[in-house]
Amino acid sequence: MTDPLAAEARRLRVDEQLSVAEIRARLGIGRDRVYALLRGIPPPEWTRRPRARDDARAEALRLRAMGRSVNEIAVRLGVAKSTAYQWVRHLPLDPDDASAERRREHSKVMTEARWSAYRESRDAAQAAEHARAAVMVGGLSERDLLMLGAAIYWCEGAKSKPWRSQGRLEFVNSDPGLLALFLAFLACCGIERDLPAYRLLIHESADVAAAERWWVERLALPPARFGRATLKRHNPATVRRNNGADYHGCLVITVPRSRWLYWRIEGVMAEVGRAVEQARDE
Repeated sequence: MTDPLAAEARRLRVDEQLSVAEIRARLGIGRDRVYALLRGIPPPEWTRRPRARDDARAEALRLRAMGRSVNEIAVRLGVAKSTAYQWVRHLPLDPDDASAERRREHSKVMTEARWSAYRESRDAAQAAEHARAAVMVGGLSERDLLMLGAAIYWCEGAKSKPWRSQGRLEFVNSDPGLLALFLAFLACCGIERDLPAYRLLIHESADVAAAERWWVERLALPPARFGRATLKRHNPATVRRNNGADYHGCLVITVPRSRWLYWRIEGVMAEVGRAVEQARDE
């Protein structure tokens, strides 16, 4: 026996070309029931979702094949740049294409024009600040070296722990300027360059001998005072920026029998802390 409800739903679909929502309203049944009754009957053409962008997408592919950039395609078709990119991302431009080369040159010129004035202004401001700083620093007195040396050691050097007393100075860094300052601090305290021991912390993939020569020449260090380097294992999965000819590792400076100097640094930093607190309270 034919279901009258199903027959009526199909008649409304086929003869009157009604949508699912309209059939639900006419028959007073739920959406799932309507879909079940209309199984196998295609929807009217007018209810199909419009695909107005199909033509635009096809045009985007055509323009890409002509060598147009994503920006040019987006402007030509009046769509967002992200949309144009999604349409043509599987069609990279030929790097040897003449038009691509022209676009790169144009982009380079525009970028240079856009940023050149900013860079000139930034560089001038940087040079002015460097000049002001140079005037402020002037020369370094013995007190200046003591304060600076104590401060950088307290930031970068090995310090006593409740479970381990520090009996000697050990300073590690990769910055030649900071290391030169620490050596000047040691000289101010009566410790010349031939007393400390030196060694490198460096990746095993580096040229250790060349790195040691570089540090010897840069900081005027005695080669005989260098010990065996500590090598760090190379992990191929790690992306390292510190490599190549400019990579020299970290220099470790160890000062033997320097407990007294460690206590002096400790006292300087304690007094600096008290002076800061006093200035804050005033």
